Amino acid sequence: MAIRVNNLGSVLQDLGDLQGAKEHYERALKIDEKTYGPDHPEVATGVNNLGSVLQDLGDLQGAKEHYERALKIDEKTYGPDHPEVATDVNNLGSVLQDLGDLKGAKEHYERALKILQKSLGEDHPSTATVRNNLELLANV
Repeated sequence: MAIRVNNLGSVLQDLGDLQGAKEHYERALKIDEKTYGPDHPEVATGVNNLGSVLQDLGDLQGAKEHYERALKIDEKTYGPDHPEVATDVNNLGSVLQDLGDLKGAKEHYERALKILQKSLGEDHPSTATVRNNLELLANV
């Protein structure tokens, strides 16, 4: 059930209905927390998605808190050098950049890039995305 609610949130976010997306992500997160507990990787995915829509809505502090929570869960679950952790670190870098913390953003992008280069390789699309984020930051 939660996956369907989450997926609808994603579609709404893509369509620009950010408030609708937020409501669906919050509902899916409540379902997952009740089903799995607060520290499960499924919960981290929901927390990350909610962080994304909060960032789109301009609630940068709220997004940062959600990304930090997702990172904490995923580091505990997968260890510090897993691609899921790299996604969380990259997202945190993005919101730090939006908050004007360019040094913090650079550190997070560099960490995410290092993880992805090691785990997925130089030519993986996720590696390229983070490398691009880091390069764009250099031009800010």
